[in-house]
Amino acid sequence: MRIIAGEMRSRKLKTPEGLDTRPTADRVKEALFSILQNRLYGARVLDLYGGSGALALEALSRGAQSAVINDQAPRACRVIRENIAALGWQARVTLLQMKDASAIDALEKAGDRFDLIFLDPPYKLDTAAVCERLEKRLLAPDGLIVVEHARETPPQAGASLTLRDRREYGITGLSFYRRAGEDEG
Repeated sequence: MRIIAGEMRSRKLKTPEGLDTRPTADRVKEALFSILQNRLYGARVLDLYGGSGALALEALSRGAQSAVINDQAPRACRVIRENIAALGWQARVTLLQMKDASAIDALEKAGDRFDLIFLDPPYKLDTAAVCERLEKRLLAPDGLIVVEHARETPPQAGASLTLRDRREYGITGLSFYRRAGEDEG
C-alpha cells in the first residue's frame, strides 16, 4: 500500500497483518480523493476505524491540516504509529486507541470538530447510530462523512444526514453524507 498523490506521493505504508483489517484498494482510494480534492486543503480529518491510517494520511499528503486516527486494535495502532513516524507527521496526527463510542466521547469533550470524517468499519457494522452521533457531536458545518461499505449493503445514516453521492467500485461502495438541509459546497 502507498500514498497515491501529494506531498508524500509514492511513500509506502505498512498494513496490519492478518484478516482483521481490510485496506482500501488503491483504485478506490484514488477515486475517493479525486471526488474530495476541493475539500482537502486545510481540512481537519477524522478516521474513526483507522486500520493502517491510509485514508487520513492520504488526506494529509493532499493538503489536509491535521488528522485524528482511531482504531481499537493494538496491532493496527502499532502500524499506524509506525506510518506516522515514517512520514514525520507526529505533530499533525493524533492517534487514539479506543472503541468508536469512546473516541467520539473523548473528541467531543476536547471540543474537536472535523471537516471530513472517514468511516471504513467492518462491513457488517450498522453505521446509522455512529453517523448520527458524529453529525450531532463532531461534524463541522458543511462537513462530510464518507462511509466505505460492501457494494451490496449500502449503509443507513439516520434522519439528520442526507446522502449526497454514492459510488461503486467492484465489491466496494462509497457513500457521502452531509447534514440534512446544508447546500452542496
